[in-house]
Amino acid sequence: MTADMIHMENVTTRLRGKLVLDEMSLRVKPSETYVILGPSGVGKSVTLKLIIGLMKPDSGRIVIDGTDIATLERRQMLEFRRIFGFLFQSSALINWLSVFENIALPLQERRTYKESKIREEVARCLEMVDLPGAEQLMPDQLSGGMKKRVALARAIVTNPRIILYDEPTTGLDPIVAETINHLIVRLQKRLSTTSVVVTHDLHSAFTVGNTIGLLEKGKIIAEGTPRQLMQSAEPSVQRFISVTRVSGLSGNAEQH
Repeated sequence: MTADMIHMENVTTRLRGKLVLDEMSLRVKPSETYVILGPSGVGKSVTLKLIIGLMKPDSGRIVIDGTDIATLERRQMLEFRRIFGFLFQSSALINWLSVFENIALPLQERRTYKESKIREEVARCLEMVDLPGAEQLMPDQLSGGMKKRVALARAIVTNPRIILYDEPTTGLDPIVAETINHLIVRLQKRLSTTSVVVTHDLHSAFTVGNTIGLLEKGKIIAEGTPRQLMQSAEPSVQRFISVTRVSGLSGNAEQH
């Protein structure tokens, strides 16, 4: 049996005294795209911070690629974190750096790449996100969707084993959001990375996810393939699907 790439076991976390995750458990298989679905404020982004080691749980275990990350010292954690790529909700491009400089930054920080190799890798990643030749553009010259694709190129430039996506379609219009969804699917197939996507966007979750876990009251209350989740008789699942569909239709009507 193949070991899990990510295993969270009975993880409990509090922020400023408030219970965020309550003995939450999940397993993510190698090369799988696991979507953590739920409304704002339920702990989705906290879960990503725990997985990447930016936060420590109050209790429970987090094992990444066979390593219990709670056992790592600070320097070991910084080194271990190199297996991750991270797509921030806001894209988080550095405004005074060009597209090339933003994407090259993770490679330059490692100080093991020659300049010619860095240029080759940046060009390769820009091609994969459908922005060939965009190296010299500045962030303020980019649309929201282009910023997201540049940020994604930066996330994959180090050939990470795991990519974490924090609300990848938030703030994008439906057409651009769909482009990002299909790009995530395409990159997963091409790179065979393990991916964890957190989102409140039902359509995005069902488009990109192999497995979806619905997070509510600090736990994954339902889990399965998109088809299994859609057919679930669990009241909380059907309530979330119904409410999300209604709000999505309202949002689309307002945009038109």
